[in-house]
Amino acid sequence: MTSRAGGTGTGATDVLVLGGAGVDTIIHVPELPLPYADSYMIDTGIRTRAGQTGDFVAVGLAALGLRAHHLDLLGDDSEGDLVRALHREHGIALTALPQPAGTRRAVNLVGPDGRRLSLYDTTRARPGDRFPEDTLRALAAGSRHVHVTITQPCAEALPVLAATGVPFSTDLHDWDGENPYHEPFALAADLVFLSAAALTDPGRTLRRIAERGRARTVVATAGAEGAYLLADGELTRVPAETPPAPVVDSNGAGDAFAAAFLYGRLAGEPPATCARYGAIAGAHACTVPASRADAIDRDQLLKRAAGPRP
Repeated sequence: MTSRAGGTGTGATDVLVLGGAGVDTIIHVPELPLPYADSYMIDTGIRTRAGQTGDFVAVGLAALGLRAHHLDLLGDDSEGDLVRALHREHGIALTALPQPAGTRRAVNLVGPDGRRLSLYDTTRARPGDRFPEDTLRALAAGSRHVHVTITQPCAEALPVLAATGVPFSTDLHDWDGENPYHEPFALAADLVFLSAAALTDPGRTLRRIAERGRARTVVATAGAEGAYLLADGELTRVPAETPPAPVVDSNGAGDAFAAAFLYGRLAGEPPATCARYGAIAGAHACTVPASRADAIDRDQLLKRAAGPRP
């Protein structure tokens, strides 16, 4: 195994995805924010399906031809069965450790423009939850890269991952640049993703992460405005890609961006190319209904990347 800066594990797995497995209930609402009312008639149906941030990253990686392995805690419940079935369907290796508190779940309210509001059930975790160190070390050592979600108990895994020498990334989602929960992830990872939604000065936040932490590449996605890319000290803007079909749901777009970026990174592409791959995959994800867990495949990605830039 070589150093984290450019090294890999033994390579039986391309990317180990840590955490972020769960189930979402999807409800399409007439507008967001949703005005108070005693009741709403939902004529699009209410659907529950497997797929939270770690699941979506793993599905995206598998669709691009990478060997993904997902490690998380799952309950012995119907939600856990849905997560297990999703991984079987997409051919993704899954190490599911017992979670007596039950499988993680959330409710997503999706507006007509594809924006979403997520409500997370925080009872599906226990303060003492941990990944067994021997399991974590073995899976990381057999991987070229590790992608760490910010779901509990991944924070406790950061020192173990650092000791393995395997490079790893994380996604801070809508971090405001101040919340202390996200900071250990931001400073420990070699590659950091986040959303610019809550940032008043994205460039400043990206530089701060790079100055204080390990990452030499930091990316902030900005939806229809594209993304900000900080690579080796240079801050650039990544243009947004035109979605190939009408936008129906933004859920999973950031996870698709991360998966495609990692595909490019592991293929040895420069950060700008990786970011364009991410933008293409994120735009594609916005056209996929929230009731499905589909992702752009490698042929589609490379064909669109070979076309004209926006």
